[in-house]
Amino acid sequence: MSGFERAREILEAGISGGVFPGCAVDVGSAASAAWQDAFGRLTYEDDAAPARVSTVYDLASLTKPVATATLAMRLVEARALALDDALAAHNPLWRGGGRDPVTLRDLLEHASGLPAWAPLWQRGCGAEQVAALAARTPLEYEPRSRSVYSDLGFILLGAALERTAGAPLDRQFAQVAASLAPDAPADFVLTYRPSALQAPSVAPTRVADSRGRLLVGEVDDDNAWAMGGVAGHAGLFGTAGAVGAFARSVLRALAGDARAERQIAIAATLRAFLAPSGVPGSSRSLGWDLMRPSSSCGSRMSASAFGHTGFTGTSLWIDPARDFYAVLLSNRVYPKAGPGDAMQALRRAFHDAVAAAIGE
Repeated sequence: MSGFERAREILEAGISGGVFPGCAVDVGSAASAAWQDAFGRLTYEDDAAPARVSTVYDLASLTKPVATATLAMRLVEARALALDDALAAHNPLWRGGGRDPVTLRDLLEHASGLPAWAPLWQRGCGAEQVAALAARTPLEYEPRSRSVYSDLGFILLGAALERTAGAPLDRQFAQVAASLAPDAPADFVLTYRPSALQAPSVAPTRVADSRGRLLVGEVDDDNAWAMGGVAGHAGLFGTAGAVGAFARSVLRALAGDARAERQIAIAATLRAFLAPSGVPGSSRSLGWDLMRPSSSCGSRMSASAFGHTGFTGTSLWIDPARDFYAVLLSNRVYPKAGPGDAMQALRRAFHDAVAAAIGE
């Protein structure tokens, strides 16, 4: 933990200030983890179990880059699909209303014209029905005229990847996770739909009005829940160490390590996915957010840094120029999801402290 004292203080202050009840972190380089730790408890109750490095968190939108974008890269490499394929070629329901020009690239760049979100779960049940509702949602703007972060776009992207591969996302991603496991701790968990054996280690998220219960080991996102817990935009669960193992493999793949390239994607494909979007005003690449002064990564990472956050209180940032990554997992939505301003401020402070410690 040497050198990360300031980062520790920020996390402990976040717990005492009610930003989240507990959290787990994994910070390291391509070679290894340098700091793994956990703070606080799984809930705010005095008798709640302590958070541990082995605690499993709902990763929420970290699903988008870790699972969905990774699977898209692998299918592109296999020449099963191309980024500039028309979405209509992969989804017969995607037609009319200005949809024709939209490509898979547009979905990855959040530039398809789709709105950010819609309560599809109120009108459909099952992955096929929810994806059909997403495909029929009216566009809100001209595709590629701007970037609007959209869960609906990634729901459709996930459906396209399943159709192309002939297998559900969870089965496809399980192969990726299994390839990472030899480099991970014994409590490695990176999966959709945690098993009953893993359930005691899962941090609860919120009391969901839609389901009338506290969610533990059940995906927090209602649209993903309606899809059976497996979706392109949300559904992945994991431990900090497992997300860290993924980050290390990404760093190694970018450096041309052959084994890591087999686990994730070859360096050229990764770089293509990490190239800045050409959409006006976008801060994104394909599936990832990029370093900007206003982003959750803070102000001290290099210009080549990329990452993502999750609504439940999760984040992953990777800085290849400085060879480090930072994983922060929490259940900040317990027991009710409120505004994320305090979490955003804490993330920025945490990442600045980590970057400063790495620099020292």
